[in-house]
Amino acid sequence: MPDSTHTQQIHRDTGDPAPVQREVIGEAATAGDLEAAIARQVRALRRASGLSVGEMAAKVGISKAMLSKIENAQTSCSLSTLARLAAGLDVPVTSLFRGADTAREAVYVPAGNGAVIVGRGTRVGHHYELLGSLRGQHKRLEPVLVTLTNASEVFPRFQHAGTELLYMLEGVMVYGHGDAEYTLRPGDSLLLDGEGIHGPNELVRLPIRFLAVTAYPDNHEEH
Repeated sequence: MPDSTHTQQIHRDTGDPAPVQREVIGEAATAGDLEAAIARQVRALRRASGLSVGEMAAKVGISKAMLSKIENAQTSCSLSTLARLAAGLDVPVTSLFRGADTAREAVYVPAGNGAVIVGRGTRVGHHYELLGSLRGQHKRLEPVLVTLTNASEVFPRFQHAGTELLYMLEGVMVYGHGDAEYTLRPGDSLLLDGEGIHGPNELVRLPIRFLAVTAYPDNHEEH
């Protein structure tokens, strides 16, 4: 049974996973973080352009010593200097801050420790394991590992908002979407509109395992 620190049992029959515990890595950006981010970006962009520190300084219109301090995070840039750097590097000013907002969400799920979901197919031998979920404004992506081990003549049908990607890992099945059918073997993928009725039509070779990743729209709500 999965370790309780990594999983949760979700007892509902909607087939729509609930979020797992999330861990936020890092803290809000400080002045030092900002200087370090600018330093990394300026150095990387300058090197990508093939310019030396001296050549870049001359192109931008600042001293070589100042550019060196910027690339080593030893000084804070004024807005006018940032504008000059961006123009000299031919990039938007905002690209110089990339990486400064260090607080990012990440969900780590060790093998076999995903949250077990009770969904539409559970009663006919389908096993659903949620591999993580990041939610919030403009992001809701849910990857689920689906395992089918029992032969069945009754298959669940799904219909939901958003887009779904199926990636076949093991076994062979015939999967239906609307009026179409697709034979999926290991390595095959199927990208589909979730509004179309979909689900397995035939289990050709068991066991079957596939990854189902659903991207829901921003306005999707739980039911």
